[in-house]
Amino acid sequence: MYFRDVIGQEEVKAHLIRSAETSVIPHAQLFTESGGAGAFPLAMAYARYLNCHNRSATDACGQCPSCRKYDELVHPDLHFIFPMVASKEKKKEVCEDYLPKWREFLHGRPYFTIDQWLDEMEAGNSQALIYSKESDEIIRKLSLKIYEADYRVMLVWLPEKMHPVCANKLLKVIEEPPANTLILMVSESPDLVLGTILSRSQRIHVRPIQTEALTAALIDQYKIEPDNARYIARLSAGSYIRAADALSLSEENSFFLEQFKAMMRNSWARNVKGMKAMADALSAIGRERQKNFLAYCQHLIRENFICRFQSLELNYMNRDETSFATNFSPYVNERNVFDLMDELTKAELHISRNVSPKMVFFDLGLRITALIKK
Repeated sequence: MYFRDVIGQEEVKAHLIRSAETSVIPHAQLFTESGGAGAFPLAMAYARYLNCHNRSATDACGQCPSCRKYDELVHPDLHFIFPMVASKEKKKEVCEDYLPKWREFLHGRPYFTIDQWLDEMEAGNSQALIYSKESDEIIRKLSLKIYEADYRVMLVWLPEKMHPVCANKLLKVIEEPPANTLILMVSESPDLVLGTILSRSQRIHVRPIQTEALTAALIDQYKIEPDNARYIARLSAGSYIRAADALSLSEENSFFLEQFKAMMRNSWARNVKGMKAMADALSAIGRERQKNFLAYCQHLIRENFICRFQSLELNYMNRDETSFATNFSPYVNERNVFDLMDELTKAELHISRNVSPKMVFFDLGLRITALIKK
């Protein structure tokens, strides 16, 4: 991944290049985003740029030995830490065990989600974590002698998923880093990262991609009409991943929308049997997808509330969502919108804490029943 592979984000690129040129390079940096804005490819491009032997004023050369090894993600001084699903049967207990699959997953994919990685791992209903056992691997890798790079890089994707033991070991490394070692972290939920890690890291916030830059990228990559590209870019709220999903008519989003419709209709009709059937269906999709569904529900509640004000520029729904909102939006109003959001947020929290999903979704349906007619 090069800086040229990152859509927009010119301000962040300029900051990172200036850091390299002036050799003012904090040893711990935290790239934060809301998802799909380009934090991970920026961190990768920065690591490559720092170790490039013939870098230009705008990007790495792509020809030197370091760049060629970065192309294949096999540089001996580049280490990855990422969420995974441990399996003693398959002898996969630390990130190193998944490294060949991780490299294969990353090739040609600068933008991706945790769900895509879970599918790659064939994780089923399991939640991906960075386990406590990884802490020993972190210490081992950073105790090794630097082979050939100017800077050894440890890239931690989603540190918010670290086991507390592992997070505390990482904190010790941040406090007393080995010479010429950089820890680059990429987070989508920085509020869940250990506070002492946050306080010792330089934070680089990656804003949503500007609509103009995202529109140009969609036209270039998908060869679609400019008007369609602008509509999708605006709809995606600065996320390349959401834009790509909209273009591919994502089955996931269609499934989530149908489940949202069923949830609201069951609650309106007080259809207890339907609520139970919906809870059974959602309990089978895995906890990460369950959390994503509840986040999607919160998004639609917000959009339906805004829809009532008939301000198109404030709404971010696709055509199918807008069609449903035409009849549904009057039922999301000042009397219940905050309570609806609270219930969905609580349900998401309970799912993340391993509460039975059947209980969570059935209870959620009952609670929405009491709110939807307010």
